[in-house]
Amino acid sequence: MHNFHSIITTHRNTDFDALASVAAANLLYPDAKPVLPRNLNPNVKAFLSLHKELFRMYAPNEICPDAVKHLVVVDINRWGRLEGLNCLANRDDLEIILWDHHLHDTDILADWKCQEAMGATISLLARRLQAEKIGLTPIQATLFLIGLYEDTGHLTFAGTRSDDARAAAYLLDNDADLGVLSSFLRPGYGAAHKNVLFKMLETAARITLNGYNFSISQIAIDGHIDGLAMVVRMYRELLNLDAAFGIFSSPKNKKCMVIGRSDNDGINVGSIMRSLGGGGHPGAGSAMLKAVNPDTIASMIKALIQGNQEASVQISDMMSSPVYTILPDTSMHQVKTILDREGYTGLPVVDNKKLLGVISKRDIRKIKNPRRLNAPVKGFMNRRVQTISPDKNPSQAARLMVKYDIGRLPVLEGDKLIGIITRSDVMKHFYHSLPG
Repeated sequence: MHNFHSIITTHRNTDFDALASVAAANLLYPDAKPVLPRNLNPNVKAFLSLHKELFRMYAPNEICPDAVKHLVVVDINRWGRLEGLNCLANRDDLEIILWDHHLHDTDILADWKCQEAMGATISLLARRLQAEKIGLTPIQATLFLIGLYEDTGHLTFAGTRSDDARAAAYLLDNDADLGVLSSFLRPGYGAAHKNVLFKMLETAARITLNGYNFSISQIAIDGHIDGLAMVVRMYRELLNLDAAFGIFSSPKNKKCMVIGRSDNDGINVGSIMRSLGGGGHPGAGSAMLKAVNPDTIASMIKALIQGNQEASVQISDMMSSPVYTILPDTSMHQVKTILDREGYTGLPVVDNKKLLGVISKRDIRKIKNPRRLNAPVKGFMNRRVQTISPDKNPSQAARLMVKYDIGRLPVLEGDKLIGIITRSDVMKHFYHSLPG
């Protein structure tokens, strides 16, 4: 394990913009070591397998986080998207530099940052490299242009800026090879993609909401299929939609890959995917969810699109209060009786107004021995409770419910339980004004 004092890193599911930005940052900060997540996009993995002698990268498990004093983060602004480095989030002695073209939901508090709306992060770094007259090799220029073209759709996506075009010109002036670029950005379209696209078109349903036309397709797949983003893009183009979303569920591993593509500024796919725990840009994004029903994801996407115009509503306006609570010494048999009698799916466990945990019908169903129903609830309750504060909005509640697959959120003001909000409350809020 290496005791590096300075490292450069980026997000999981590393794409070409992220890889290019790490390599470019390494030119600006030559003493820092590049650290790549193990989970790379397939085309990035193929590129590195051919060029590993030219781009030496380290994995997160090869470094000692405690030794790091200087951290450069590129193409991401959230700790949760980094791999193996969350332990650095609360370090007071850590100097952080951030380069990113995403402007929303930042929780990495950098000592210095270059964070601008741009089609690709590599455009920001290329601008600095040009200003500092740092020389590029043809392969470096080629990698940087691949990252720029992938994130901007060859300078055609809505988020593309003039500085992206200037960066592309600079990289071409440095002998970026368009032939190499085409070989890595040209998606392979095979039988598996054709079958998925056929299923999507066969069940296509157009949704009109807030003046936008979009579609949400739910497809069960067997195992992993690379290149599904290309299929979603083709689906959107064939149906001439403002946006298209594919929910690809794998019953075997209980995961759902959600991919979105948009050609309308009014539907910000990146913002929607961040609400589902993923990320992206206005025109493209994705999220991976575990143990969540695809129908729930589809409902949440609709709700998030509808919810764009209702951000002023707070949780305090929607929560139920006062809250029916139970003490930690209440027997499981009594808990079951209360849940059945009142029609609740779960109850907070409270002592001296302090929330200790939550017990649900799901927890009770796990009890196989009837004698254990005489035991106190404190031995069965979930102590790792997701909560929300009263000043948050419904979209933030929806994000937590989808991410953790939970049906209710206790509302805390400080340490005091003041209310509870359920999935039904959130859905009623989002759907009350939808056209019948």
